[in-house]
Amino acid sequence: MTSENSADCGSRGCAADPCHPRDRFVAAETACCIAQRFLPGDAGTSPVVADGVVYIGSDDKNVYALNAGTGAVLWSFTTGGFVESSPVVANGVVYVGSFDDNVYALNAATGAKLWSFTTGGGVGSPAVADGFVYVNSGDAELYALNALTGAEVWSFTAAQQAPAPAVVGGVVYFGCYSCDYVYAVDAASGEELWRFSASGIILGSPAVSKGVVYVSSFDKNIYALDSKTGEELWRFTTGNSVYSSPAVANGVLYAGSYDFNLYALNAMTGAELWSFPTGNQVFTSPVVANGMVYFGSGLDNIYAFSLPAGGKKK
Repeated sequence: MTSENSADCGSRGCAADPCHPRDRFVAAETACCIAQRFLPGDAGTSPVVADGVVYIGSDDKNVYALNAGTGAVLWSFTTGGFVESSPVVANGVVYVGSFDDNVYALNAATGAKLWSFTTGGGVGSPAVADGFVYVNSGDAELYALNALTGAEVWSFTAAQQAPAPAVVGGVVYFGCYSCDYVYAVDAASGEELWRFSASGIILGSPAVSKGVVYVSSFDKNIYALDSKTGEELWRFTTGNSVYSSPAVANGVLYAGSYDFNLYALNAMTGAELWSFPTGNQVFTSPVVANGMVYFGSGLDNIYAFSLPAGGKKK
């Protein structure tokens, strides 16, 4: 795990920087590097933080648990393939997929394996809801597993491998890596409820809020769909492909595009509120937390904006 801050961090009242500053952080609040951990392999997934521990996968085939304050390795678990899945932590269990075709459930405190389930392809990031684990696999199947035992409850065959699903209100929503579909599947039975066809592949996970499913596509569009019917409510066209997952907060949708911009849209109408030019492709998914929106651009930059009510950036 690598943490970086602005080159003048120390001059802004922060403690001595133990990391390597690269002057690449543009922030509305002071941001300081407090810990850095070099892993044997690339950390190609987003980490998750729970109870003071950072959980992250690596292409050295391991899942790591790190002390969130110091970066010290608490435990590691070795799989048989690259771990390009972002872990999910629920009820003291870490759920994670691996390119060895398995889904793993690990004790969050010790890293001990509780169970594993074998699919027919590499496994992406899971979603956990109501006692079930939902994962998409390279075999083009969406699996629903018992979260306690790992037993298969049902599977659903999609057109191609899919990104991480979103589970809201008893429905599993997901897109398709090599096709243009968005699916809605009943979370209890695996029955298809509807599908929507965009004009390009969908690499990001859907965002679901207030009865609307938001998805981005390589056809340059961001779509808003009715969560019950799949009917298109609106679309917003950017200047290039949209790779990442959108984020919704306080009535505003945030999404980055390969046209070098981050967009803030009215979540109900799709009207543009503002955009921010970064000078490079925005392929990371924005995150909104504590009145801030965070996103990355290119290989070197991470931005943070303070957001007052209404979603306007400071």
